[in-house]
Amino acid sequence: MSALSGLKVLDLSRVLAGPWAGQMLADLGADVVKVERPEVGDDTRAWGPPYLRDAEGRDTSEAAYFLSANRNKRSITIDFTQPEGQQQVRELVAKADVLIENFKVGGLAAYGLDYASLQQLNPRLIYCSITGFGQTGPYAKRAGYDFMIQAMGGLMSVTGKAADEEGAGPVKVGVALTDILTGLYASNAVLAALNERERSGLGQYIDLALLDVQVACLGNQALNYLATGVAPQRLGNAHPNIVPYQDFPTADGDFILTVGNDGQFRRFCDVAGHPEWASDARFASNAQRVAHRAELIPLIRQATVFRTTAEWIAALEQAGVPCGPINDLAQVFADAQIQARGVQISLPHALSGEVALVANPIRLSRTPVEYRSAPPLLGEHSAEVLRDWLGSSTTR
Repeated sequence: MSALSGLKVLDLSRVLAGPWAGQMLADLGADVVKVERPEVGDDTRAWGPPYLRDAEGRDTSEAAYFLSANRNKRSITIDFTQPEGQQQVRELVAKADVLIENFKVGGLAAYGLDYASLQQLNPRLIYCSITGFGQTGPYAKRAGYDFMIQAMGGLMSVTGKAADEEGAGPVKVGVALTDILTGLYASNAVLAALNERERSGLGQYIDLALLDVQVACLGNQALNYLATGVAPQRLGNAHPNIVPYQDFPTADGDFILTVGNDGQFRRFCDVAGHPEWASDARFASNAQRVAHRAELIPLIRQATVFRTTAEWIAALEQAGVPCGPINDLAQVFADAQIQARGVQISLPHALSGEVALVANPIRLSRTPVEYRSAPPLLGEHSAEVLRDWLGSSTTR
């Protein structure tokens, strides 16, 4: 029995934030039904190349992007721009515990599928709306995409090389991080609402905005600003509050050094052959190292280039100083720790025989994540879902 066994989720969302939330609930055992447009489906089905390949190495119709966020779901196609489709969604809603959608503000009201309408049909329904800017405020009607929100929400102001370095300028994170974080917040909010429903017997509406999430996830950088009134600047791979905590060159590449306290710094200095740094008043405490960053970092760089990355990692791990290599994705999935943890999984797939996926990182001791099915083909489960939820296999 999975943690969320028996929970029924209707996923009307597309692209990434909503589907990521749906996949999280599905991994934990919920029956997540993905409602898609006939013939077209989720936008990300076409967001390729790359596409999943069949046994002969030929591209299939399934984009890798779609595969990343739709495991353990069942797909049904419904055209809810038509009255028959709207009625079918209502029938499914009557049986559902949760509905996830990411249409523009008011977008589903025209079809009678907004919260106010569906709450009357099912008072226990938890209705999660994900938009770029939320249901209120001057930007509420605007469309919002991850890249734009990374810019507007301040993330790109602290990501990229420092202003005095060649190639300086704003840089987005290499994955749609705001979408993924919003999906995680959404699944958390759904679980909180489900817990509250146990007491009240009532569902509720969840209003999640990508911009709100992005600002919330600025973490220490947001508080650096609020505490001082000074906007943090881009520092490349350096940390605004900890030194040394960045990349350094080696004899054959680069490595990451993450010194979190003064004891670790002393041990690093010993390994580096410069114990005098630890007793230098400019570098003895983290606060002083931050203040004298411009003096310390060049000294460390001059020392690190004389050993290989592997040599540094071996020596520093022995001394208890956190460090690591800078891996590409081939190196990530070949890493012994990643393999030992089972981070890569595979599931049977109708078009390719099997599909490689990334495991859910949640490890529950009694009700572990179950991998029941690969991301579905478009409309693959239409008749099955209608039979299971409504007792009829008739599609509309």
